[in-house]
Amino acid sequence: MTHGTGPRPPAPPPSRPPASPVRRNRDADWNLWPVADYLAENYRRLHPCDIGVIRHHAAVYRRYAPGSLARTLELGAGPNLYPLMLAGAASRRIDALEPGAANVRYLRRQLDHGPDASWEPFYQLCRSLDPALPADCAEALRPVHVVRGTAADLVPGRYDLASMNFVAESVTEDPGEFTALCEAFVRAVRPGGRLLAAFMAGMPSYRIGAGPVWPACPVDEADLRAVFAPRTTGLRIVRLAKDPTLPEYGDTGFLLLTAERPGSPDSPPAPQG
Repeated sequence: MTHGTGPRPPAPPPSRPPASPVRRNRDADWNLWPVADYLAENYRRLHPCDIGVIRHHAAVYRRYAPGSLARTLELGAGPNLYPLMLAGAASRRIDALEPGAANVRYLRRQLDHGPDASWEPFYQLCRSLDPALPADCAEALRPVHVVRGTAADLVPGRYDLASMNFVAESVTEDPGEFTALCEAFVRAVRPGGRLLAAFMAGMPSYRIGAGPVWPACPVDEADLRAVFAPRTTGLRIVRLAKDPTLPEYGDTGFLLLTAERPGSPDSPPAPQG
């Protein structure tokens, strides 16, 4: 038997593994959020990044007289108490909107039985920056109402101020869904209402402890400006350096945002029911 000596056909290109599907918010089970591991990695002590975020946010809340904000929002509150603490002087009602069952249980336990002792250094810093806050952290959290729900449940124009910390970029790999979440955040405040937010810059999908990988959408300052500049006025973005005392999540630092929803502050607010 002889073998042919003519030119061989070209080899097929090497096969490539199929691209992983983009995971959206609904593809993660947020009821199973690892509260204990998340707190241990991020909030059982005061990190330099926390100090930076608290200083930035406190400067916004100090502009408001005590009790001058009828209703404010913490979108995707999670188990992080310090954004709720910061609103405790200016706001008469703080809605902590949270979809995950484990986070809801933690928040309600903190409100019913008093915050964990590890939150005390956070509160002392908050109060040193805003003396209008009450002496007691539990008192500052008294206006907080834990509301089980998602951004889809928000009533446009209901709030005087909306806050969102490490949420929109940390729940989806889809840039379009990130934009939609930010749009819902903007619409949640009345015309002239204030927006206050913090984002992890450049963070890819991430792991907490030894648990599953959670979806995230890496964003930078240009991405935030593309989303918020057409929808807000007075947009300001401040960068914080990467915090080496945190676990390695793949981020490049923090982006802190303030803005307002366009329109007259005298526009009638949405019903407060």
